[in-house]
Amino acid sequence: MKKIYLDVTEIDGCIGVFMKDTEIVYAGTTIYSMSTRQKNAEYQRYADEYDIHFIFDDNIPKIDFYTIPQVDILATDSKGGYIGTIGQTSDLESDAPICYIDKEKHSYLIAQNGKEFLKNALTWEKILEPYDGVTFYHSKEDAMKENEFINIDEFKTED
Repeated sequence: MKKIYLDVTEIDGCIGVFMKDTEIVYAGTTIYSMSTRQKNAEYQRYADEYDIHFIFDDNIPKIDFYTIPQVDILATDSKGGYIGTIGQTSDLESDAPICYIDKEKHSYLIAQNGKEFLKNALTWEKILEPYDGVTFYHSKEDAMKENEFINIDEFKTED
Protein backbone atom coordinates (compact mmCIF):
# COMPACT_ATOMS: atom_id res chain seq x y z
CA MET A 1 0.00 0.00 0.00
CA LYS A 2 1.27 3.43 -0.93
CA LYS A 3 1.96 5.99 1.85
CA ILE A 4 1.34 9.69 1.36
CA TYR A 5 1.77 12.37 4.01
CA LEU A 6 -0.61 15.20 4.88
CA ASP A 7 0.95 18.24 6.53
CA VAL A 8 -1.37 19.13 9.40
CA THR A 9 0.59 22.23 10.37
CA GLU A 10 -1.05 24.16 7.54
CA ILE A 11 -4.62 22.97 8.02
CA ASP A 12 -7.10 25.22 9.75
CA GLY A 13 -10.11 23.14 10.76
CA CYS A 14 -11.14 19.59 9.90
CA ILE A 15 -10.18 17.73 6.78
CA GLY A 16 -10.63 14.20 5.54
CA VAL A 17 -8.67 12.71 2.68
CA PHE A 18 -9.26 9.24 1.28
CA MET A 19 -7.34 7.69 -1.59
CA LYS A 20 -7.73 4.20 -2.97
CA ASP A 21 -4.90 1.81 -2.02
CA THR A 22 -3.15 4.61 -0.13
CA GLU A 23 -2.42 5.16 3.54
CA ILE A 24 -2.69 8.83 4.50
CA VAL A 25 -0.35 9.71 7.38
CA TYR A 26 -0.66 13.00 9.25
CA ALA A 27 2.69 14.78 9.47
CA GLY A 28 4.07 17.77 11.33
CA THR A 29 4.57 19.00 14.85
CA THR A 30 1.61 20.87 16.30
CA ILE A 31 0.83 22.41 19.67
CA TYR A 32 -2.29 21.72 21.71
CA SER A 33 -2.70 24.76 23.94
CA MET A 34 -5.50 25.62 26.29
CA SER A 35 -7.01 28.96 27.15
CA THR A 36 -5.49 30.63 30.19
CA ARG A 37 -9.02 30.65 31.63
CA GLN A 38 -8.66 26.87 32.01
CA LYS A 39 -5.66 27.13 34.36
CA ASN A 40 -6.56 25.70 37.72
CA ALA A 41 -5.13 23.97 40.79
CA GLU A 42 -5.26 20.52 39.14
CA TYR A 43 -3.05 21.59 36.22
CA GLN A 44 -0.68 23.25 38.70
CA ARG A 45 -0.58 20.01 40.71
CA TYR A 46 0.53 18.11 37.58
CA ALA A 47 3.31 20.66 37.10
CA ASP A 48 4.42 20.63 40.75
CA GLU A 49 4.11 16.92 41.52
CA TYR A 50 4.70 15.21 38.16
CA ASP A 51 6.74 17.75 36.13
CA ILE A 52 4.01 17.76 33.47
CA HIS A 53 3.44 21.36 32.42
CA PHE A 54 0.35 21.50 30.23
CA ILE A 55 0.52 24.22 27.58
CA PHE A 56 -1.58 27.35 27.86
CA ASP A 57 -1.98 30.19 25.38
CA ASP A 58 0.28 32.50 27.40
CA ASN A 59 3.30 30.16 27.24
CA ILE A 60 3.46 28.36 23.89
CA PRO A 61 6.85 26.76 23.24
CA LYS A 62 8.79 27.31 20.02
CA ILE A 63 9.29 23.98 18.28
CA ASP A 64 12.39 23.59 16.11
CA PHE A 65 11.57 20.28 14.42
CA TYR A 66 9.06 18.61 12.13
CA THR A 67 7.84 15.06 12.76
CA ILE A 68 6.43 12.15 10.83
CA PRO A 69 3.92 11.08 11.97
CA GLN A 70 2.27 14.10 13.53
CA VAL A 71 3.10 14.77 17.16
CA ASP A 72 0.66 17.12 18.87
CA ILE A 73 2.51 18.53 21.87
CA LEU A 74 0.32 19.10 24.90
CA ALA A 75 2.86 19.51 27.70
CA THR A 76 6.50 20.18 28.52
CA ASP A 77 8.76 19.21 31.39
CA SER A 78 11.48 21.07 33.30
CA LYS A 79 14.25 19.33 31.30
CA GLY A 80 13.26 20.90 27.98
CA GLY A 81 11.29 17.90 26.75
CA TYR A 82 7.85 17.60 25.21
CA ILE A 83 4.88 15.31 25.82
CA GLY A 84 2.50 14.72 22.94
CA THR A 85 -0.01 12.57 21.16
CA ILE A 86 1.24 10.54 18.21
CA GLY A 87 -0.69 10.65 14.94
CA GLN A 88 -3.57 12.93 15.87
CA THR A 89 -4.65 16.02 17.75
CA SER A 90 -4.37 15.63 21.51
CA ASP A 91 -7.32 14.11 23.25
CA LEU A 92 -6.59 12.30 26.49
CA GLU A 93 -9.82 10.33 25.99
CA SER A 94 -8.62 8.86 22.67
CA ASP A 95 -6.64 5.71 21.98
CA ALA A 96 -3.69 7.61 20.50
CA PRO A 97 -0.30 6.78 22.05
CA ILE A 98 1.49 9.38 24.16
CA CYS A 99 5.19 10.05 23.66
CA TYR A 100 8.00 12.00 25.25
CA ILE A 101 10.58 13.85 23.16
CA ASP A 102 13.75 14.84 24.98
CA LYS A 103 15.82 17.89 24.11
CA GLU A 104 18.14 15.74 21.95
CA LYS A 105 15.10 14.71 19.86
CA HIS A 106 14.91 11.12 21.02
CA SER A 107 11.38 9.80 21.35
CA TYR A 108 9.98 7.51 24.02
CA LEU A 109 6.61 5.88 24.49
CA ILE A 110 4.97 6.92 27.75
CA ALA A 111 1.58 5.26 27.41
CA GLN A 112 -0.69 3.51 24.91
CA ASN A 113 -3.34 6.20 25.41
CA GLY A 114 -4.27 9.27 27.42
CA LYS A 115 -6.07 7.43 30.22
CA GLU A 116 -3.00 5.26 30.84
CA PHE A 117 -0.79 8.36 30.77
CA LEU A 118 -2.85 10.13 33.43
CA LYS A 119 -3.04 6.96 35.52
CA ASN A 120 0.77 6.68 35.49
CA ALA A 121 1.52 10.40 35.88
CA LEU A 122 3.50 9.86 39.08
CA THR A 123 5.92 7.42 37.42
CA TRP A 124 5.88 8.53 33.77
CA GLU A 125 9.60 9.37 33.73
CA LYS A 126 10.50 5.91 35.02
CA ILE A 127 8.47 3.95 32.47
CA LEU A 128 9.74 5.57 29.27
CA GLU A 129 10.42 3.07 26.48
CA PRO A 130 12.57 4.06 23.49
CA TYR A 131 10.27 4.57 20.50
CA ASP A 132 11.49 4.64 16.91
CA GLY A 133 8.09 5.39 15.40
CA VAL A 134 8.73 9.15 15.16
CA THR A 135 11.11 10.56 12.56
CA PHE A 136 12.52 14.06 13.09
CA TYR A 137 13.33 16.61 10.40
CA HIS A 138 14.57 20.19 10.62
CA SER A 139 11.60 21.36 8.53
CA LYS A 140 8.73 20.29 6.30
CA GLU A 141 10.97 21.00 3.32
CA ASP A 142 13.50 18.45 4.61
CA ALA A 143 10.71 15.90 5.16
CA MET A 144 9.47 16.48 1.60
CA LYS A 145 12.87 15.48 0.21
CA GLU A 146 12.31 11.93 1.48
CA ASN A 147 8.52 11.58 1.52
CA GLU A 148 5.57 12.19 -0.80
CA PHE A 149 3.11 14.79 0.47
CA ILE A 150 -0.41 15.64 -0.63
CA ASN A 151 -0.65 19.17 -2.00
CA ILE A 152 -3.76 20.24 -0.12
CA ASP A 153 -4.00 23.43 -2.18
CA GLU A 154 -5.14 21.29 -5.13
CA PHE A 155 -8.32 20.46 -3.23
CA LYS A 156 -9.19 23.95 -2.00
CA THR A 157 -12.03 25.83 -3.63
CA GLU A 158 -12.66 29.54 -3.74
CA ASP A 159 -15.65 30.72 -1.70
